[in-house]
Amino acid sequence: MKRVENFLETMIFSSRWLLVPFYIGLAISIALLLVKFGKEFLHFVEYVFTGTSTDVVIGLLTMIDVVLLSNLLLIIIFAGYENFVSKIDTAGHEDRPDWMGKVDFSDLKMKLMGSIVAISGIELLKAFVDVESFTNEQLGWKVGIHLTFVISGLLFAVGDWLAHKKH
Repeated sequence: MKRVENFLETMIFSSRWLLVPFYIGLAISIALLLVKFGKEFLHFVEYVFTGTSTDVVIGLLTMIDVVLLSNLLLIIIFAGYENFVSKIDTAGHEDRPDWMGKVDFSDLKMKLMGSIVAISGIELLKAFVDVESFTNEQLGWKVGIHLTFVISGLLFAVGDWLAHKKH
């Protein structure tokens, strides 16, 4: 019976490697976001010369949005892989981010919520910069969704604070 138990435990432990294709897919998504960023940058260059100041601000905010999303994906890839699959051996590389290897699931959750709130905030700012393009109902929904993310982030933070306080 012990051999069966050891076999099952080995299989379950090895199943963590099934997550690798997900992380590879996310890495490829960053490359695709680079294409999106290039496209937005070309539009931005055009806006600088021919567009209004509102067009320029929206172009900048859109590029910031893409960068924040790319950073979020990178955090998820590194932290998820290190937490759930295997440690990344960078052999003490000088460019290794300080947070790598130190982000646990709780930290990852908070970084994810912080990034979502930032991305939502940028989307809301873009809407208010171009306010005449939206109805009051659409703006209300955008504010409501953003506030939902903010409140969710605060609740996650309070929950983590209470959990750490217990320990």
